[in-house]
Amino acid sequence: MAFDIDAYQNTAGRVRDDDIDYAQFTHRPLSPDALRCLRYMSDIESHTVCYLRDLLVTPSHVDPAVTTFLTMWVFEEHWHGEVLAKVLAAHGISTGSAHISAVRRRLGWRDRMAPIGQALIANIVGEDFVAVHMTWGAINEWSAYAGYARLAELEQHPTLSELLTRIIRQEARHAAFYASQARDRLAASARARRLTRFALRRFWEPVGAGVALRSETAHMLRHLFSDTAGRRVIDQVDERVHRLPGLENLNLVRNASATY
Repeated sequence: MAFDIDAYQNTAGRVRDDDIDYAQFTHRPLSPDALRCLRYMSDIESHTVCYLRDLLVTPSHVDPAVTTFLTMWVFEEHWHGEVLAKVLAAHGISTGSAHISAVRRRLGWRDRMAPIGQALIANIVGEDFVAVHMTWGAINEWSAYAGYARLAELEQHPTLSELLTRIIRQEARHAAFYASQARDRLAASARARRLTRFALRRFWEPVGAGVALRSETAHMLRHLFSDTAGRRVIDQVDERVHRLPGLENLNLVRNASATY
């Protein structure tokens, strides 16, 4: 089913939290493990604008549907980071511009070189790079959706669950756009299928790896996905990937998660 980009751009917006009582976290605080996961998630959501910077130097910027989506996507993701930061702040955990700046500075030369490398590779590859970008985005959004759902399930905190449910609704729409684009572009080009499969097997990592410290990625995966229910969720994400043209039997998320 085609994604309705016009409907999306007319209904996109910041995640609503004006009725969320953040004081509930003072009365019933989250577990240390959950807070560590939320710090990770907040940092990655706040880094989305840097991913956008890297993507706009690739052939993805030519397609108006893609750029319309990305404009709304980065706005919504920004507010995901902001509301998660409010949860952290309610627990006395530092947030804000100083923290976000520190996360970005820690990346050093890799961050400065990322758009250059991305531009060179993507423009050599050409139009088929967009299939890689869309597929990568779909997997990341499915993973983020799964991570939020697992955190809500594990923590069983009514206020957190309500907030994460609202974020999940937006992540689901993001995933729907990426998956629709990926499916069409992979189906249309054998070269795109080969290229995407190679890029995913060679370079894909769990969402946030490379931005967060490796120890934090490992903690997030261990806390959310190491039990039987968590491993089942990982398999469900892989099954979604396998239904995309040319990506059957990849077991991408399971294999990448195992390296942590």
